[in-house]
Amino acid sequence: MTGVPASAAGGHAPAAMRRPAGLWNIANILTMVRLLLVPGFVLLMLHNGGYDPAWRSFAWAAFAVAMITDLFDGHLARTYDLVTDFGKIADPIADKAIMGAALICLSALDDLPWWVTGVILFREIGITLMRFWVIKHGVIPASRGGKMKTLAQGVAVGMYILALTGPLATARFWVMAVAVALTVFTGLDYVRQAVVLRRAGLAQERERAARDAVR
Repeated sequence: MTGVPASAAGGHAPAAMRRPAGLWNIANILTMVRLLLVPGFVLLMLHNGGYDPAWRSFAWAAFAVAMITDLFDGHLARTYDLVTDFGKIADPIADKAIMGAALICLSALDDLPWWVTGVILFREIGITLMRFWVIKHGVIPASRGGKMKTLAQGVAVGMYILALTGPLATARFWVMAVAVALTVFTGLDYVRQAVVLRRAGLAQERERAARDAVR
């Protein structure tokens, strides 16, 4: 021990000495913006019957902003120690809300089959609930496949929001097909990881209980 505070010595202060992040930090503000964009997006998407190309372009812009904030808020929270209880709860809700609103609007307008919306929403909500189910045993990290799924969904849904015609209208079908395939594949992989994680956690609990019993 040098007797010099870690911060003065050029190191980082222990986590216990750091001030907890406040509610009003940049990561949480971006999450709040994404939540506020959801009703605005729906109004823009359904304005004038939902088929006006100009209003659909405005809706696409709102959706794009929401997707961009999704890329940054979690990264900022982890990088700058801005993780809060509000962010842990609100961030996944905001993610599912904007994507769910877009999918439901598209299906309601008959631009996207309801089964596609059902598959994606079932996977997203199911995986979120499953994360909470195994959280006491550990955290299921975001995989590369999961990130690719999110990107594919965002691009596909964005292409459906725009009033595309011709070859682009055909291309969006195949982009959505890739997104749905990644949605199902990564969903099954998360289920596998959750089962393995829970089994390992239960095994550790049994071992600790056995050790405590012989003391």
